[in-house]
Amino acid sequence: MSVFFRFSPLLRENVSVALKSIISNRLRSILTIIIIAIGITSLTGILTAIDAFTGNIEKSFEQMGTSSFEISRLYYSTRNADRERIKNRREISFHQAKMFKEQFDEPAIVALYAVISDAVTVKCGAESTSPNVMLVAADEHYIEYNNLYIDKGRNFTGSEISSGTFVCIMGDDVAKRLFKGESPLERVVTISGVRFQVIGVPQSVGATFGGGTDNSVIIPIQCARGYFIGQNTSFNIGVKPSGTLTGMNVLYDKAEQLFRSIRRLSPADESDFRLSKNDALISDFKQITDTVTAIAVVIGLITLLGAAVGLMNIMLISVKERIAEIGTRRAIGASARMIKQQFLLESVIISEVGCVIGVIAGVLIGNAIAMVMGASFVIPYFRIVFAVVLCIAVGVLSGYIPAVRASKLDPIESLRHE
Repeated sequence: MSVFFRFSPLLRENVSVALKSIISNRLRSILTIIIIAIGITSLTGILTAIDAFTGNIEKSFEQMGTSSFEISRLYYSTRNADRERIKNRREISFHQAKMFKEQFDEPAIVALYAVISDAVTVKCGAESTSPNVMLVAADEHYIEYNNLYIDKGRNFTGSEISSGTFVCIMGDDVAKRLFKGESPLERVVTISGVRFQVIGVPQSVGATFGGGTDNSVIIPIQCARGYFIGQNTSFNIGVKPSGTLTGMNVLYDKAEQLFRSIRRLSPADESDFRLSKNDALISDFKQITDTVTAIAVVIGLITLLGAAVGLMNIMLISVKERIAEIGTRRAIGASARMIKQQFLLESVIISEVGCVIGVIAGVLIGNAIAMVMGASFVIPYFRIVFAVVLCIAVGVLSGYIPAVRASKLDPIESLRHE
């Protein structure tokens, strides 16, 4: 502690001299600060947007459970002349989905659902929503499969599903837009000319990939079959296994083999449906974000490399212009170490000022992009610390050679310099 206080007046003097030098060379300093700020902005901005968007995507996957999986139709082109004979329509029929649910005897929740449209208008009296609400036909297990919680009202009952009762569960955003803060329970809404009574509102899950449950209305699957579902509608099967993750691969294989038999596929036939695992989707998404992150880091580092070269040139010019000042400081007792410290401080201060500007701009721009894409605001503390440490390194590396050159100048020759 005593060593710190003994050297602190000299350190304060070097900081003061460094700041005066930066202020006296405003144009050069500002240009260098701007270059550093651009590099940090691009680096922090892209990483902030990725962090915000990744957090929302992972939240969406976690809501369904990492061990959950979905069976849906396989998208392929019917124009491929070399493709083998097709046994089934690409759509999964309600009959096939129901057979799977009845015959799948593993410990799991099996939900049947179909996205009827993502552009319906919901009306209640004179009020109506924009034509961007998602209409979902589902059974009573859909809410549990998606890890949703009914905040107001209740879920469907088995009898309501089987009898096709005209009731619905309304997303939180839809309820707020339509009822302006009033309770939507027991209210009657109209969707494409069909009247439904609102029986429940799930807890808001916030912005999620694909719009999420907040912007949807769920109706009983049997009711939807009579009024909304046509021949081209494909049903999805959501499976949420109970228990631990051990033996999940065996469970996936059993589900695939069962549905292959339902689709009447021979051992030589390829599966004409898609089994999507949440853990595989998370892994694929992380690979994509890791690649984008690596690209962002490379872009930022290249920009900072250019800024480091520019900062080094400025410091070398500064040393050359201030040879007489260096000689005067040496003559009145400043050591070579103090001279080196002075120029290193000057370089680090310029670098850190650019860092602060770049971090603030990057966080704001990154969050603005993320919020436009439906993600929530985040403050990437780790990215900020990384940027600060990186700029300190840039400042030290850029200023080291000029600082060493300044510290090695001969005091007598420096005083003679004009």
